[in-house]
Amino acid sequence: MTKEMTAFKFYFRNGETWTIQREFIGDLWIKQVTTSYGRINGGDFQKIRPCEGIKIELFEEADHVQTDDINLGGLEMGMFERALKYEDILKIDIQFDDGKAEQIYFPYLDKGTPGQEGLDNKYQSTKIGKDGHLYIVIDANNTVESVYGKEI
Repeated sequence: MTKEMTAFKFYFRNGETWTIQREFIGDLWIKQVTTSYGRINGGDFQKIRPCEGIKIELFEEADHVQTDDINLGGLEMGMFERALKYEDILKIDIQFDDGKAEQIYFPYLDKGTPGQEGLDNKYQSTKIGKDGHLYIVIDANNTVESVYGKEI
């Protein structure tokens, strides 16, 4: 019996989360997931699964929050607007039907001024297409426009 992905849970740098059910995800590619071991911010020694990048299309139905997500900004403006305003996605949990999840980290480089901590990720680009879908690319070498085209 194989397990099936049921949802993605996005984690933003400020601690907010956003859970998106499988049926609200269109185009998807997570590039080059590897396994590393280390400590993050002095925490416990752990397995870390970074990836080289992600591209994802989210249908309009994903523009909401689950009641268990901690996300006041998303409640006020909608998750699509929140993702456009703050490009700060750090990682996701890929949730499976057996109740387990795999966590994957995205490439991240702070856009902030040197010496000051900012939230936005230089490698993340986000755009709402003419179809009302949200397109996100987190990649050191590509943007939403270079992956999906300027006319989405």
